[in-house]
Amino acid sequence: MTGPKPSETHPMKGFDQVCYLKNVIKNPNIIVGDYTYYDDPIDSEGFERNVLYHYPFMNDKLIIGKFCAIARDVKFIMNGANHKIDAFTTYPFSIFGNGWERVTPKMDDLPYKKDTVIGNDVWIGYDSLIMPGIKVGNGAIIGAKSVIVKDVAPYSIVGGNPAKEIRKRFNDDFINLLQTVKWWNWSAERITKNLEVLTSNNELALRKAIEDKI
Repeated sequence: MTGPKPSETHPMKGFDQVCYLKNVIKNPNIIVGDYTYYDDPIDSEGFERNVLYHYPFMNDKLIIGKFCAIARDVKFIMNGANHKIDAFTTYPFSIFGNGWERVTPKMDDLPYKKDTVIGNDVWIGYDSLIMPGIKVGNGAIIGAKSVIVKDVAPYSIVGGNPAKEIRKRFNDDFINLLQTVKWWNWSAERITKNLEVLTSNNELALRKAIEDKI
């Protein structure tokens, strides 16, 4: 056995609440890695409704790595939500036409925060909100109902509104090791062989698995 197939839409038989996102995403500007799942009892295949203001002409991407766990109602605000902020008003007159289109801003006049990138093995808690252009590092945990307005460091736990770092999950040396190992890129066979190690906090066992290349 080498675990569930990443090509399965609902890997838990008879439990459609959990969905491997890569298999249902249609928007080419949303890129999701293998085994990343969305948990939603209402419509787990409808994840794209949670990616807001993601207009094609902005050409920004939402990139989510492998083995991420995304809870219900997590939302991503994309760059299309931005208004011009250096004028006397932020009101978007131009979108209503009827003569107001003469003040249509150029794309360069609008704030643009680039792509939103979520690393690998990230757990995003219920009803969290992630703002445009955020980078979330590998192994991070985002607490429920958090509002993420700045980048999240790898293997850190953040929470609140605005979210702040609560603590690091491991010491810096071990975080560097995990960042180097990148277990999420191992083959399914190797991951399966090392499940007991990966689901423990036994540093010596992980180091041995790395050294032995088992």
